[in-house]
Amino acid sequence: MATALNLSPPTTPLLRPLSFRKIPKNTLSIRATTSSSETPLTSTKDEQKQQLSSSSVTFAPPPDFKPPEPKRFGVRPDKRLDILGASLALIFRLGTGVFVSGYSVTLVPKNEIPPGQYALDVGVLDIDVLFYPCPKNGPNFRPKVVQMGGKQQFPYMVDPNTGVAMYESDDIIKYLVGKYGDGSVPFMLSLGLLTTLTAGLAMIGRWAKGSSYTPSKLPPKPLEIWAYEGSPFCKLVREVLVELELPHLVRSCARGSSKRQILYEKAGHFQVPYLEDPNTGVQMFESADIVEYIRATYALQ
Repeated sequence: MATALNLSPPTTPLLRPLSFRKIPKNTLSIRATTSSSETPLTSTKDEQKQQLSSSSVTFAPPPDFKPPEPKRFGVRPDKRLDILGASLALIFRLGTGVFVSGYSVTLVPKNEIPPGQYALDVGVLDIDVLFYPCPKNGPNFRPKVVQMGGKQQFPYMVDPNTGVAMYESDDIIKYLVGKYGDGSVPFMLSLGLLTTLTAGLAMIGRWAKGSSYTPSKLPPKPLEIWAYEGSPFCKLVREVLVELELPHLVRSCARGSSKRQILYEKAGHFQVPYLEDPNTGVQMFESADIVEYIRATYALQ
């Protein structure tokens, strides 16, 4: 799956026609893809026209659209194989991304939990990330990476908090845990080539879904998705966001994240994925319905 990442609010948008909302300071930005190195691409005139006109396009939910009610632990029958395939990553990656760094289980009596409290706060490495997807043949952000970094290689990370911009996944991981954590690289991310192999095996169940570009309407504002890396339900939504090359802010809320409480207070319920689309005002749960909504709203028919 191809994608791009930004660790904090970009002071200038990657593409001038885009007008992104200001992102909180504790976010990052990353550009990433499944391929490691390719010949630089240039945008065609038609693609440039699409970029320039995207800001004038009006976005609205599909006709008669109504956000679904959240169904806890429910899987729609037609999506069972998709969820099963996406779940293989949990096996090959040994649950990497399910828990925040430093998470441990603590049993707390129910009567000691304040009313309306979903999760107790934990101070951990729990960073929100603004992704600029770079699927194969994507016309928007792949060329931008060449302009910024000098070569088309992914992932490419930009941290506006420090001015750091860098390639190489291992180096990016070490930078992140050193700058925003305690310096300890999680075990499954410290195995070098074996880490890369397990990441590749984790994609088998989805047959590289989300790695190639599908023409879409580029929105003026990035979508926001509350999710965490280890969830197969969130993986399905991230795939379509990358495939359509839609910039999206990931509100990371793995187990142990204090942002679970924030989502609980915001939506009256905690469940991921949860989508917030500032371009249409839509807010919704349920991965299968989110995927259908994104395609109906942004894919070119």
